[in-house]
Amino acid sequence: MTALHRTLVAVLALAVHCESAPAAEAARTQVVLVGTFHFSNPGRDLNNVKAVDVLAADRQREIGRVIAALARFAPTQVAVEWPAEVVKERYAKFRDGTLPESHNEVVQLGFRLARERSLATVHGLDVEGDFPFDAVVAWAREHGRAGEIDAMLAAGAKETAHISALQDQTSIGGVLRELNTSESIARNHSFYPPMLTMGAGEDQPGVKLLSSWYTRNLAICARLLQEIKPGERVVVFYGQGHIYLLQQCLREQSSVELVDPLTYLRDT
Repeated sequence: MTALHRTLVAVLALAVHCESAPAAEAARTQVVLVGTFHFSNPGRDLNNVKAVDVLAADRQREIGRVIAALARFAPTQVAVEWPAEVVKERYAKFRDGTLPESHNEVVQLGFRLARERSLATVHGLDVEGDFPFDAVVAWAREHGRAGEIDAMLAAGAKETAHISALQDQTSIGGVLRELNTSESIARNHSFYPPMLTMGAGEDQPGVKLLSSWYTRNLAICARLLQEIKPGERVVVFYGQGHIYLLQQCLREQSSVELVDPLTYLRDT
């Protein structure tokens, strides 16, 4: 092959790449991750928000504004923080009007948005995972580091109290806006990295805790990726504590484009 031929081949290859790049970009799945607090106070976290009565008329109107705002994204799929089999059963009942009234954010946000968009299904992503925090606490107390654990828990309690109080100062949409700022998401996640310092030698309770937490979130992310198709528009509602790792996971996928939820929640 002559030098001229090689140059022509290179130019043609570049042209093909440039033509295909916009098509690949257009086919990316757009995902809006909405970090939430638990509307129904399940008490399963280390610190739990004291939620207002979201079934009260004024709160229902606020939730309605959130749904209308997110509907402007025109989602083709909605995914939520319940296991798949539970979502399948309950969303069917929700659509036919037989599901009992529920405070849960899965129903109030996920199911309502899916119904607004006339979606036949909602995807349940949640998986069980261990959270062996007691072993970390025991190790810290045995090694003179109980104060660090107490400080971490105090910081978490302060953040939870802030979100609880914020409900009396603003709308449900306002609380969601606060939860979905990059600063709030980072503060929530900041509890986890120091866990790697909790251990020594063969005794590594911090590593076990962090490994379990990351594994659960990777499994959630995997379930989402296995459900979505190129070009779809997806809204995911999940507890804010998961958002940092879910964002990280999705950013590493060349087929996914993360869309900032604040773009839509701004006026709610």
